[in-house]
Amino acid sequence: MKAVCWYGTEDVRVETVPDPKILNPRDIIVRVTSTAICGSDLHMYDGYIPSMQKGDILGHEFMGEVVETGKKVTNLKQGDRVVVPFTISCGRCFFCEQQLWSLCDNSNPNAAVAEKLYGSSAAGLFGYSHIFGGYAGGQAEYVRVPYGDVGPFKVPNHLSDEQVLFLTDILPTGYMAAENANIRPGDVVAIWGCGPVGLFTIASAFMFGAGRVIAIDRVPERLAMAESFGAQTLDYTKVNLLEALMELTAGRGPDSCIDAAGMEAHGLGLDALYDKAKQAVRLETDRPTALRYAIQACRKGGTVSIPGVYGGVLDKFPLGAAFSKGLTFKMGQTHVHRYLQPLLERIESGEVDPTRIITHRLPLAEAPQAYRTFRDKKDNCIKVVLTP
Repeated sequence: MKAVCWYGTEDVRVETVPDPKILNPRDIIVRVTSTAICGSDLHMYDGYIPSMQKGDILGHEFMGEVVETGKKVTNLKQGDRVVVPFTISCGRCFFCEQQLWSLCDNSNPNAAVAEKLYGSSAAGLFGYSHIFGGYAGGQAEYVRVPYGDVGPFKVPNHLSDEQVLFLTDILPTGYMAAENANIRPGDVVAIWGCGPVGLFTIASAFMFGAGRVIAIDRVPERLAMAESFGAQTLDYTKVNLLEALMELTAGRGPDSCIDAAGMEAHGLGLDALYDKAKQAVRLETDRPTALRYAIQACRKGGTVSIPGVYGGVLDKFPLGAAFSKGLTFKMGQTHVHRYLQPLLERIESGEVDPTRIITHRLPLAEAPQAYRTFRDKKDNCIKVVLTP
């Protein structure tokens, strides 16, 4: 089969690789009908996620048709159409039973590696390094899905792939980011990053009753799309961001601040240059530029929600400001399984139209150029969907 494989920084290739096989009675094999490039994939493309190996298959946003099931999978059959959460969850451990699906205790076969880095291991992830299991990803023609009796979610045939594909990750991620932000009716919410997750976070913040959403970015087409979602926008290259946010909130600051940018956030000023230099020589793993702003801007007693991915250690982290202001932090990989049914219902009702963020539809064979276009924000690219 054909698959998108990682070979190093800025080096992904479409290669012929062996077809996946059933390895465990709870496995299924899915023929991929649609897959996507996620902002999180760019962290590997840019070389910031350790433990990648040459030839690893990328991709964690995918859906398709069940073509084979293990003997213990009784809830699915050949021909079923499914979306597959990017987190791999066993369904039986303490964390899965608490619906903390992305913290599954059993799905990462390389848990010892993650424990050395983080103290404990989260769930295994598709196509996201050997720290999180080394699982082959979904930017491919076929995928082996472990715990196929738990994760894959059947979707109705009257909805197109593009309507439901983002249930695999970015739509639930934006929704959980807003849920974690403790939004009350009428609140002012500031969101850093107007990429796909940021856009779905805007939509979700309004679902939770936000009175105003202020979206922050520097890319004109992203800012324009954020406005189409109902947000007020700020181009951080044209304003003093903290002063602008204070002015827009009568000097108090946003009630909730959401960092939808993560470890490769861009910015201006000495702190941003410092982060970029240290990250380039691997003296710092993550650039917390947006996160610093979120902490400084958030009102006293407010909440900082972090859906943007961070992978290691931060420098110049303003913990004193967070402590002094009494901020609440909520973060983590998305518990996708928890949100599948309620978000599917919102899609079916027309309350959410995930297709509106798609700007590029390409065959899988063009994935290498698509990665570069998406990373460099060229050709007005906001979201790429690939068809095997």
